[in-house]
Amino acid sequence: MSTQDDPEDDAAVGPEFDRRMLEALICPQTHERLSYDAAAGELLSKSAGLAFPIRAGIPILLVSEARTLD
Repeated sequence: MSTQDDPEDDAAVGPEFDRRMLEALICPQTHERLSYDAAAGELLSKSAGLAFPIRAGIPILLVSEARTLD
């Protein structure tokens, strides 16, 4: 048996979000800039009150997938 880590474990974690993407990404509802919450792994639109998830390093900018900010 190999002592190396299982490559499928790495795939499950996925790549990290590239912060340089923030320069090009805007909120699909308000068309304003987004901020990055690294701890939650989300992009925040404070003006819309929405948090967009990031899955496998890819931002999901669908209002239907966003959660409402408190």
